[in-house]
Amino acid sequence: MPAQTSEQQHGAQRFDYFEHDADIGIIGRGATVEQAFESAAEAAFAVTADLRSLRETQEVSVSFVEDDLELALPQWLNALIGAARERAVALRRFALSRDGSRWSGRAWGEPWRADMERGTEVKGATLTMLSVKQRDGGWEARCVIDV
Repeated sequence: MPAQTSEQQHGAQRFDYFEHDADIGIIGRGATVEQAFESAAEAAFAVTADLRSLRETQEVSVSFVEDDLELALPQWLNALIGAARERAVALRRFALSRDGSRWSGRAWGEPWRADMERGTEVKGATLTMLSVKQRDGGWEARCVIDV
């Protein structure tokens, strides 16, 4: 389980983790589904590095088309994981918007450096325990990430 804990947002945790046998379950929360997905991305990338120690010197953009809210979560996370791997960057902050079934996201971070402490590598987001739903006046997005 990651050593880093989630930050507080308006008295509620933006992201959290749940137990899973071999992998890590992530939970993102937000006032909107997009914010919940952003928080889920924070949870996934907090496994790889200490987000607080990263600078925002590089921006990555991703986009995809998906009508199903649940299936959009792993698509979002896997697009970010692929972009981060392709560009060799550690990501720390995320923004997502949608227009119908078209999703557009951005993320900021910095290239991996030799002196950066690396956490656990995230291979991808899975459909295992996938759930996106309204809860407690906001949204909660969860799935298992393969590490």
